[in-house]
Amino acid sequence: MKLLPKAGFALVAAVFALSAQAQDLTGTLKKIKDTGAITIGHRESSIPFSYLDDKQQPIGYAMDLCMKVVDAVKSELKMPNLKVNLQPVTSSNRIPLLQNGTIDMECGSTTNSVDRQKQVAFGPTYFVINVTAAVKKSSGIKSLAELNGKTVSTTSGTTSVPLLKKYDKTANVEIKEIYGKDHAESFLLLAQDRTSAFVMDDILLAGQIANSGNPGDYVILAESLRQEPYGMMLRKDDPQFKALVDKAVGAVYKSGEINQIYAKWFMSPIPPKGINMNFPQTAPIKEAFANPNDKGVQ
Repeated sequence: MKLLPKAGFALVAAVFALSAQAQDLTGTLKKIKDTGAITIGHRESSIPFSYLDDKQQPIGYAMDLCMKVVDAVKSELKMPNLKVNLQPVTSSNRIPLLQNGTIDMECGSTTNSVDRQKQVAFGPTYFVINVTAAVKKSSGIKSLAELNGKTVSTTSGTTSVPLLKKYDKTANVEIKEIYGKDHAESFLLLAQDRTSAFVMDDILLAGQIANSGNPGDYVILAESLRQEPYGMMLRKDDPQFKALVDKAVGAVYKSGEINQIYAKWFMSPIPPKGINMNFPQTAPIKEAFANPNDKGVQ
């Protein structure tokens, strides 16, 4: 029998190692390896999480974090030239498209809930919204309890006012509500002094304020009626891919790079209009970065 030189043994070992790696792959990672591509589901107007720029290319905070996962996949599978497909999704089709394999992960502004976890999995929480209220600085209102006897606006079909009425500090507060057909109309009621507050998700309040003519006139109250975590959606029962996502996102948090990415999208002018969300990290967001988790809201 002819003996192989040391270099030959090394080559054979490498081939066997690659074969073993390929055989060991399951779920999404196997699909990516077999097809040579990963497909990212993105939103078209979830500013600043996932939306289209003036060149109709998807950009945003969630997209930046998802590309960190793509880099980790390229490294793990030793596929530096991995093809990245971008697939627009909506709130109604994002879960079916993930389940049927059309997309491999969804990068947007999706709330991680216990109910949704029956259908899909989530990566680490990358944003936490608070349901609260925006008021005019000139009103002097500093807490939700100070809305007693006042009129507030909110958007039809949302749970903001019911949450306000169940909140322990405002359960006995007398509040009259006016419903806007959308967030813009609800904010206009506040801007025109027809209401004293606009009750909604803080990041949506920040978006309305940033787009207003006088952003400095408003303040978002620090109190929270309810917190909801956002995370990237993954297929359920796919431990290999989830472990890679958790590790990749966790590394961004641990290194502190997340602070630069956050500042880029929430504390700086963003394309295409150069609007600054001016939304500093809240305590729950800082906690999510310090202790990565995929806990869903009830």
